Parts: sequence; structure tokens; C-alpha cells
Amino acid sequence: MKAALWMSAGAMAVCSAFGWAAQPDAQAIGKSLAMSVAVDSNKGAAAGAPCADLGADWALCLKGRVILENKGSQAVAAEGWSLYLHSIRRILKLDTSQFSIRHLTGDLYELKPTAGFKGLAPGQKLELPLIAEYWILQNSDVLPRPYVVVHGQAPALLAHNSSDDASYLQPLKGDDWKHPGGEARPLMTAEQRYVALSQRGPAPSAAAVANRVIPAPLRQQAGAGQLAVKGVSLTLAGVSHAQRQALEQRASQLGLAAAGVGVEGRVVGAALPADLAVPGGYRLDIGAAGVKVEGFDAAGVFYGVQTLYGLLPQGGGVIARQRVEDAPRYQHRGFMVDVARNFRQPATLKRLIDQMAAYKLNKLHLHLSDDEGWRIEIPGLPELTEVGGKRCHDLSESRCLLPQLASGPANQSGGGYLGREQYIELVRYAQARSIEVIPEIDMPAHARAAVVAMEARYRKLMAEGKPQQASEFRLTDPQDQSNTLSVQFYDRRTYLNPCVPGTSRFVDKVISEVAAMHREAGQPLATWHFGGDEAKNILLGGGFQDVSGKDPGKGKVNMAEQDQPWGRSPACKALVASGKAAKISDLPLNFSREVSRIVARQGAATMAAWQDGIHGAGGPGDFATRNLMVTEWDTLYWGGAKTASELAAKGFQTVLAMPDYLYFDFPYELNPKERGYYWASRATDSYKVFSFAPDNLPQNAEVMPDRQGQPFEAVSEAAPARYAGMQGQAWGEIMRTDAQFEQMVYPRLLALAERAWHRAGWERPYRVGERYQLGVTNLVNKAALNQDWQQFAAVFGYREAAKLEKAGVGYRVALPGVQPGGRAIAEWPGARLQHSQDGKSWQAYRPGEESDARYWRGVSLDGKRVSRVEVLGQ
Repeated sequence: MKAALWMSAGAMAVCSAFGWAAQPDAQAIGKSLAMSVAVDSNKGAAAGAPCADLGADWALCLKGRVILENKGSQAVAAEGWSLYLHSIRRILKLDTSQFSIRHLTGDLYELKPTAGFKGLAPGQKLELPLIAEYWILQNSDVLPRPYVVVHGQAPALLAHNSSDDASYLQPLKGDDWKHPGGEARPLMTAEQRYVALSQRGPAPSAAAVANRVIPAPLRQQAGAGQLAVKGVSLTLAGVSHAQRQALEQRASQLGLAAAGVGVEGRVVGAALPADLAVPGGYRLDIGAAGVKVEGFDAAGVFYGVQTLYGLLPQGGGVIARQRVEDAPRYQHRGFMVDVARNFRQPATLKRLIDQMAAYKLNKLHLHLSDDEGWRIEIPGLPELTEVGGKRCHDLSESRCLLPQLASGPANQSGGGYLGREQYIELVRYAQARSIEVIPEIDMPAHARAAVVAMEARYRKLMAEGKPQQASEFRLTDPQDQSNTLSVQFYDRRTYLNPCVPGTSRFVDKVISEVAAMHREAGQPLATWHFGGDEAKNILLGGGFQDVSGKDPGKGKVNMAEQDQPWGRSPACKALVASGKAAKISDLPLNFSREVSRIVARQGAATMAAWQDGIHGAGGPGDFATRNLMVTEWDTLYWGGAKTASELAAKGFQTVLAMPDYLYFDFPYELNPKERGYYWASRATDSYKVFSFAPDNLPQNAEVMPDRQGQPFEAVSEAAPARYAGMQGQAWGEIMRTDAQFEQMVYPRLLALAERAWHRAGWERPYRVGERYQLGVTNLVNKAALNQDWQQFAAVFGYREAAKLEKAGVGYRVALPGVQPGGRAIAEWPGARLQHSQDGKSWQAYRPGEESDARYWRGVSLDGKRVSRVEVLGQ
């Protein structure tokens, strides 16, 4: 050790004698340097920024500053290091002579000192003016984990920027929290929340909702008397052993004894009334002698028992004797989990499956690949997970993908994958709970993880002298020089090339291996999700013009340098020349048809795609599978109702996935402190999800505004459409941890389940020619909607929240709504609130109590988790 210190000191002396700068210590810089971002104006053009000249989409940009501060005791060196940082907004200009900036890929940038930078003394701050595209409105827009790189040393995280929950955005000033295009709603504060919650009407008592269950059944008939249930003995015919075990596990989780009230169940098929004789339909009789369940099928028996459990509080109790007759509204009641951007642990996914089963959701859509990660083991292609399953600082991307989404230089977050056996176990677990797993491998775009991994494989095998094996699954045309920029700022390697032979071999290999896993799990592959979305160059979009253009509202780019995906690929040009494709822009649709043939060969009846993945198709007959399911993700205020109707009219199995209602990576409410992306909605709370009317999409325009709080009109133009179902989406970009995932998903998942299973009385029938607009029309019975909501909310607060906590689910703790100097309420009756005079000493708030406290927060029923602190007057 002493020798090492002597050598280090000697080396420094030699460097000093010859005028060489000593190499800085990356770890020391990481401990000292802190970074934050300040927004000066989200209306950059109005503040003098040359947004159009810098190439901002629709000439929309912000002016702000990157603030570097030395919080250590030693100076930060003037040279010899770089800072790598993440930005979800394209950085268009760093207006300083002290640092240069370089975009690597996606959200990753390198900030490097120039000769103009003289170092940073302890306590010193340096502000670097920048111009970035669009706007920054939420704390979560500024990502953590920037890191320092010094040649020959291990990269070092900035210790002051390493938390997943802290904010690195300086508080927004004035109206900069508002969308630059206008915002009609007030900021959601504790005081405003009290107003909003009060408008929904009085909350019922626990006794008033004793017979209400989530999701609500088709009909209930009260009986005479009650039945005490502290344990259950299940005798079920027509269901699998695994299904019965799953129901017993749920009973145990609810604190029910393994012996007790007899529950007899059997499959009776068409013997049920016609409206119940559908997959998942059932009749539940709770009588003096016990419980009887008759299901149309095994799923119906399963759901009947779940309804019994839903009527019970945690630990069991006394319930009314009654008959429940029930059947699902939709056969597709789904939830999509993006495990590609940030991986979710198997235990978290199993908790999700448990809750989906409890609330009768039946399709788990797993988004297994994207630009930022590949999350399923494929035998024979280890590079997919060895390289594509982790992110680290390797500029060659031979060992891993480059860091994205604040993953850190050594895979500090987001990494991981499902091994083959883990995936089989997960599918088997879902099958036992009446849930179909729908795997998605997104292509041809959003495929960078696969492309990079297969390039690493190519280089490795070429070095081993195996050129044929190297090219077998290569996904690129090495001569392709197309200049493109994807939606999330990747170059041409975001797209696998549909014109090279390695691609079809790769697709066949992946689908066949995943299909084999499903067979082994006892759930043969029924639906393969192809993805297919966003195969485009964003710089060719409507918000851009050529550098010679004169429109002040569009960004300027050199259009001569821009290409469609594969526009300069010799392989694709040859394919077009051969007549197998009419033009380059037809390649995505041609490729989707080719994939459908591969899917059909594996015996799957259905291929699914996001709606832009089948753009240009005339109908499901264009594809080789028996069915073509479309996941429709247009917003309602941008014409989503019309698009969904048109897709259904063409014969596509249309699943509604409207982002303004069903994207659970969006903020719960309008406040910069809320986590989430917000391109379609800045406020999607459980009430909004609950209010969604899927069978009459235009109706929603009378209940909720657009993303800026503005009313919009929706018209029932087309003939009534029958949709296959609906599903929620949990995109993973801003959910870096499983705890964040659960906070964003629950309790919105329960509202999703309610609407997917049950058609409420306040949902109007679809009538051609009707017009809906918030504040203009008055067709929807909003009093009935609010009454229904309050019953749902009471069931969650009095009954279901405790069940979630017992299951280990970290749902979002309700925030308080406070009447200054008066009373406080929460979204959920029965939720616990605390108040404080100083923000340090907290006391339980008693419902109805008047309080002059300034500090407020919510707390979970078990007291283990708290919400953020709300300060009155802020």
C-alpha cells in the first residue's frame, strides 16, 4: 500500500515537472459534484430562443440551465473527465464555451470540459445555459444517476444525484408548471384536492357497501340472514388442481382458515341463463348451509369463488346471504407491463397476477423487448440477455447496452431478465389463475437491444472464424447508411432490417422458443404480440421543415439528409426492385404479414399489434393468423373514438388502450411533484379510469377534458362497434424500481378491472349522431357516476386496501384534501391521514376533526408507508 502511495506521489511529481496535468480521480469527482436543472421558461421561442432554427419539433423548446455544484472539499479538475447525463428532452444547444456536449444515443449525452473551463472550487456553482426541445413540467423529467468517466478508471456515479425518489429539478417558477399551450385547470394542492373530492358527493359507510364487490357483478339478489365466514373448504369440480391451489392460496392470504364454510363449485355450461353462459360467467349462491358456485367454465367457477372472497374483509367476517349472477363485459380484460425499459422482478409480477386474478383481469401482456432491454432468455442466443439484458458504460456495446433511463454506468437499475425456467413458471402461475400471458417482442422498430446484441454476437463469431454462424441471425444490413431518428432518439439501429435473411431466421427462432416455453407451461401460445409501432423517422414528421423553410412554427432540418427507415439499405432497395415490395414505406406492413405467417406456423390463432403496426392493412384477412388483434392507443381528444370504430368495422379484434385514460405511467394528478410522462394526460387518477365509458367512447368527452384541461367535442359518427376488450398499460421509462411500479399501478388497476368487467348504469348506449362536450352537453348522469364511484371508493378504502397491504402490494397512499382551518378528507373512505404543526411531529387525524395544522400527509393502514408531505399555502 505504501509503495502504491509512493508511486502515485512520484507520478504526480513527474507530471508536474514536465507540465503534464495529473489525471483526475473519477470517484472523488463523483462524491463532490452535484447536478440539477433549472427551467427559465417553458415558452422558449417567446423568451428569445431560436427554437425553429435549432430544429425543435413544431418550434417548441425551453430555456434553462444545467447547474453544476461542487459540494465537496476538493476542487473538481479542469480537464481529463467527462460527465454522462440523461435527458428525455433533446438537448438542442448548450450555450457555453466551458463545456461541449455530444449526443450518444437515446437519452444519453456526454458533457466534456473545454479549455475554457478552469475547474470548480469547493462550494462553487457553474450554470450552463441550455435550450431543449418541448418543455419540462414534472420533477420526474430530470433523471438521476449522471456519472463521471476518466480514462482507465471505473465510472463514478454522482453521489448527490443517485436517488430514485429525490428531485433534481429546481422548483418551477410562476406559471412554468402549466403546459405552454395553455392549462385550464388549477394546480392540484391539498386545498384544491378538498374541493375536487367534495364535488364527488358524500362517502357511504362501510355497512352501506357491505354487499358491493370489485368489480361489480351483473346482478345481485338479497337473501334472508347472514353467513359467518372465517375459513373455507373448497370442493370444486371441473377446475384444475392448480386453480384450486391458487384459490386456496388467496384464501390464506386473506387470513381465512383452511377449513370452514363449505364452498362447492362445478362447471355447468349452457345450463346457466343465456346472459351468463359465456366464458367466465357464473352464479354464486350464499346460503345458510354454505356456498355454491356454478360456472359456465372453469374460469367461471374461479371467478365465483373470487367474488365470495371479494365480499369478505381481510381476516373473514359476516356476509349477507345472497345470489350473485355475473358475466364479464369483455373477453379481453388486460394489463400490459413494460419489463423492457426497466425490468420487473418475478415476485412483483406474481403479486400482479394475484391481484389481476382477484379482480377478474385475464390477459397479462408482457412487453419483453425494446430499445433499452431484452428480457427473456432464448436458448441458442445468449447475447440477447448477456448484452441486451443489462446496461453499462461500454461505448463499444460488446458487453452491454449503453446506459439509458438513469440506469447508471454499472447496471445500477433496470437490468435483468426472465430465464427460461422463470418465464415458464410465470406462465404456469398465470394459467392457474385464469390469465393468458401474451408475449410481445416489439419489431421492426423499438428493436435496438436485439440489434446491438446480435451485432455483438456477429463480432464475436467473426473473431472466432465462424462467418456463416455470425451472419445467421444478424439483423442489420451493414451497407445501410440511412439517417434516421426514432421517437426516443435512436439512430437506424433501433430498427431491425426486414430485408436481410437473418431477420426472418431470428423471428422464427424467437417465436418458436417462446412457443415451446408456453407448451411446457401448460398454456399453449394463443396470442403473439408483434408490436409494430413507431417505425418512422420523426424528423420527417409534420413539425419539421427544410432549412430553407419560412414557417416560424416548425423546426428546421436538412431534409435532404433525412431518410425513411431502411431508405439507403441496398438489401431493401433490392427487395423493392424485385417487386416483393412496392416501395420502402410498405416494408413495415409487409414485414408484419411475414411475422404473421411465422406465428401461424407455431399454432397461435391470434397475432396482435399496436394499431400503427398494421397501418395500411385492409383487414384481418391480410394476415396469416386466424385473428388479428389491434391494441388501439390513440387519445380520444385526437380522434381515438373514430379510429377505434374504424378498426373494429374492418374486422380487427380491437382492444382499447387509450393513453389519456389507460396509461398508468402518467401522473395521478396535476402537480409537478407527481411522477410520470404526460404527453397524453397530466392527471389520470383512479376516478378518471373508473369514469371511462368504453362502449360509448364519445361520451367521455362530456366527463373529462383534454390533456390541457380544455373541453373537446366528440361525435358518434360511425355505426356502433363491438370491441374485444380493454387494457391498462404500465410503460416502464419512469418506473425504475418495483416500488415505483406498484405505486403507479395500484389502485388504478382496480378501476380498470371494474370497467373491463362491468358496464355501469350511467354509461349511455351508443347512438349515432350524438355529440358530447364537457360543459356544453348534459347527457351523462354524472350524479349516478359519482354515487357509483363513491361506493367503489368505499369498498377499496374499507376492504380492499387492507388486502393489498397483506399481499405486500405497495399501492399509492391517498393524499389529503384539506379545507384550511377546517376538515380533511381523502380519496378513499377509511384512509389514514396525519397532520403536523412543524412537519416533524405527526399526529393521527380523526375524520371530521377541525385542524389548523399546516403540514399533512397520508399513511398506509399498516403505518409503514407515507405519502409526500402537503404544505398548506404552497
